[in-house]
Amino acid sequence: MSDCYYELIDAADPAGERFAPTDLVRSTWAATMQHAAPVSALLVRALERCRHRTHTRLSRVMVDLLGPVPADGDCWVRAQLERPGRQIELLHAEMLAAGPDGTPRPVARASGWRLQQTDTAELVSTSAQPLRPVAEGHDPDFGKHWDPNYLHSLDWRWLTKPLRESPGESWLRPTVDLVKGESMTPLQRLFAVADDANGIGTKIDTRSWTFLNTDLVVHVHRIPAGDWIGIRAETNYGPDGIGTTIGTLFDEAGAVGGIQQSVLVRRR
Repeated sequence: MSDCYYELIDAADPAGERFAPTDLVRSTWAATMQHAAPVSALLVRALERCRHRTHTRLSRVMVDLLGPVPADGDCWVRAQLERPGRQIELLHAEMLAAGPDGTPRPVARASGWRLQQTDTAELVSTSAQPLRPVAEGHDPDFGKHWDPNYLHSLDWRWLTKPLRESPGESWLRPTVDLVKGESMTPLQRLFAVADDANGIGTKIDTRSWTFLNTDLVVHVHRIPAGDWIGIRAETNYGPDGIGTTIGTLFDEAGAVGGIQQSVLVRRR
């Protein structure tokens, strides 16, 4: 089994950095499409590398999935600075994949606010109650039920019982590289699991329903430390096939940010 989500094939391709996805990007909904977590992490990598300046960092990233991201065939990622500024900058990144005619076309987009950092240590606070320790979590061994896919890339520790308690709580840790041979940055590691919030917070059974998110919006008030990312999330459902996930993201020291997702709910 591979030890990464993507391999960098050509960093100088005119369409953008060219990557070959591995089996570990495959979604549990369909093996032909990529799970949104590796996609969003790769977009964050592009945002972080785009004309980076010291003493700045991403504070908010919004990812829009424009449709199923193909799991087979190469993909391209590129980024640009849309709104430069001394203290506030807006960046944009997109992933492309081959369309019906073979021409690369956008399949996912991300925008990110990058803010200048300054010392506010005296103001540090968060109202979110911390998660219970990783050691108290249960390994559900999801991978045993699937051919190689995204689930096989995670060390997962559930703190609550899936589908029975709300909000759901879980710890996750990617066990592979985002890009072969590269170490993940803390934000890349966060986004490699953040998209799992809607599954952790779900109240409905996947044997009867599907619930695919079309986006994710993450605000980060503190850069996470360590390998483990915790998620406390709850998915709410309306009467018309539309739901929303709202959650909090953690490291082992406490809350680091929040996440929201739009969810398309359909009966199988």
